[in-house]
Amino acid sequence: MVDRSDKRRETADPRAHAVENADPVDAWFASEVLPLEAALMQFLQHNWRNQSDIYDFRQEVYVRVYEAAQKQIPDRAKQFVFATARHLLIDRVRQEQIIPIEAAGDLEALDAIGDAPGPDRIVAARDELRRLQAALDRLPTRAREAVVLGRIEGLSRREIALRMGLSEGTVAQYLSRGICALVEILYGEPPNIRRRD
Repeated sequence: MVDRSDKRRETADPRAHAVENADPVDAWFASEVLPLEAALMQFLQHNWRNQSDIYDFRQEVYVRVYEAAQKQIPDRAKQFVFATARHLLIDRVRQEQIIPIEAAGDLEALDAIGDAPGPDRIVAARDELRRLQAALDRLPTRAREAVVLGRIEGLSRREIALRMGLSEGTVAQYLSRGICALVEILYGEPPNIRRRD
């Protein structure tokens, strides 16, 4: 005779049965990583200007975290997830070869990162950003606008020309002069660039 009370207990809560039989990485991911989704999304939205990339970043973070956990489950899930997100954003900035000033400052502001730079590095980075902002403020208005649009916002010459109401050739001159002036202001010597007279 089969004891039906045991059978009812097994099927009463299928989630409990699934968690008992789940892969340890799956169980860890579901219990430690997925609850961080709201904070992760807020971090990504705060630190990336193109909001259409946010969901792709979230998925990439999940993939990287899951693959790393298959080798060894991290001790501190929250710090690991946010460090992974931070590295992903830094990798993407490097790929685009655009370094927005906002990204450099905001990425260091997150307290949840386990491998956050020390206070000396934060102070040095902030000082560099202040120096850069002060140097930008010293540029002539049009040159500053061209440099900010081209090197900080990442617009093409054509986009800058449209926004500023200038020709692409004029924008190229403003960019060249602005970058040369920045180098001279920041480093005290003019760069070795051929100039057209």
